[in-house]
Amino acid sequence: MSLVTLLLVSILFGAGTFLLLQRSLAKIIIGLGLISHGANLFIMLSSTRSGAPPVLSDGVDPASVADPLPQAMVLTAIVITFGVTAFLLALALRSYLLTGSDEVEDDLEDRRIAQHAVEHS
Repeated sequence: MSLVTLLLVSILFGAGTFLLLQRSLAKIIIGLGLISHGANLFIMLSSTRSGAPPVLSDGVDPASVADPLPQAMVLTAIVITFGVTAFLLALALRSYLLTGSDEVEDDLEDRRIAQHAVEHS
């Protein structure tokens, strides 16, 4: 792995984490996408070796074939991320239609329980 690609993965994880901590649902969804792209890039970069396509045929040495597992894992992660993103977009749209904004509000009941626990400790 080169230093540039490690820096890119770090930037994707950092920017994604920063956006996940925001109060806007749109920023949260974009942050989740950045983190998933960073994870996919990291998995692809950490694969052990490159080589011939992972299709065995006559005359191909099995030792020179690339490992297909990282590619399969990233493809699966892309499909799962697509489904989760579509679900989160539907939830964000529903929340926007009900409340008129995409801001995540504090849970007042959670605050009340926390305050009650502090008072009775």
